[in-house]
Parts: sequence; structure tokens; C-alpha cells
Amino acid sequence: MYPETIAQLDLGVNALPYSLPIHPNLVHLTLGLFIIGIAFDVVGVLFVFEKPIFKYLAIPASRSNFFDVGWYNMLAACIISFFTVATGLYEIMLVDSPPDIKSAWNLESMETLLWHGVGGVLLLTLIVGMTLWRGFQRFIWRNNNSQQVQWIYLFAGFLIMFIMYVHGTLGAQLAAEFGVHNTADHLLRLGQDPNALLK
Repeated sequence: MYPETIAQLDLGVNALPYSLPIHPNLVHLTLGLFIIGIAFDVVGVLFVFEKPIFKYLAIPASRSNFFDVGWYNMLAACIISFFTVATGLYEIMLVDSPPDIKSAWNLESMETLLWHGVGGVLLLTLIVGMTLWRGFQRFIWRNNNSQQVQWIYLFAGFLIMFIMYVHGTLGAQLAAEFGVHNTADHLLRLGQDPNALLK
């Protein structure tokens, strides 16, 4: 963002025009929806082995219900991810972090920001791809099959979760180690008590 545009914004102590960063909250929503979507598809695939357990526990469950939850969570993760990445890119433009600090991964703040930004766009692309793949399996390729998803799809889901872990670690380093949009960190730098906000 151009410096004159930033100067016109009424930025708070966390260097954002709003009191709480939006991006981290949407990140956790995206993560939760994606992980639940894959988890329920795994339960659906393994339903044959779990059916006696559900019956023993008197839990009325059908295989198709697990696949329904998997599909709708993946679809929701895809939709939310657009907002997650958009707010992340917006908040990246407002970053003013110290250049002389290195993270636990020996990266400077701008390198971490760059990798985190590129990783966010990559993950958005992967989640959209997974949602399209999941939709094709549900409605076209396997719509008459009791096992609605392929094993390779589940493997891809776990691989994306690992990428999410690495990507999330970069985001955590931005907040914890560089103080990016971290209200308490900024107050401490200004010599103020962060607990004063709670009073």
C-alpha cells in the first residue's frame, strides 16, 4: 500500500484500522473446516470397520451422512479461504515490523511475510482444487459408489494439512517473534501496560 494511503488510515495500536486482526480468526475457521471435512471423509471410508462400534454404542449412523459432512465442510473451507487470503494480503500491506530480528527458522520479517503470503495463495489454490475434486467425486465419478472418495484424495488432504502446519508456523512466527499486528507487543514497545486494555 502506498505510504500516503496508509497515513490516511486511522491505525490502532496493532497497526490495523480495526481493534482485532481478522485474518487469524479466519485462518482458524479455514483450518477447522478443512480438517473436519477430511476427517469425516476418513470416517466414511472406514465405515465398514466402524459400523459394529456405532451399532454397539447405539449411534444411528450411515456412511452417506459422514460423506455429506465431509463435502459441506470442504465447500465451506473453500469459500472462507477466499476471505482468509484476502484479509491476510490486506493485513500484510500494513506491516511495519523490525528488520533486524530473525525467526527461529533464521528468516527475517520480510522473508517470512513473503513466504507466508505466497503460501496463502498456494493453499487457496490447493483448497479450491480439493473442493472441485471432491465435487466431481460426489456428483459425477462416484455418485453411485458407497465409498464416495478415493484414497488418493484423502492422502492429498493429509499432505495439504502438513503444508498448512508449515504455513501456520510462519504466521505464528510473524505474530510472536516479529510482533506483526500483535497488540500486546506494540504496547510493550511503546512502554505501556497491555493489561490496561482489559481494565
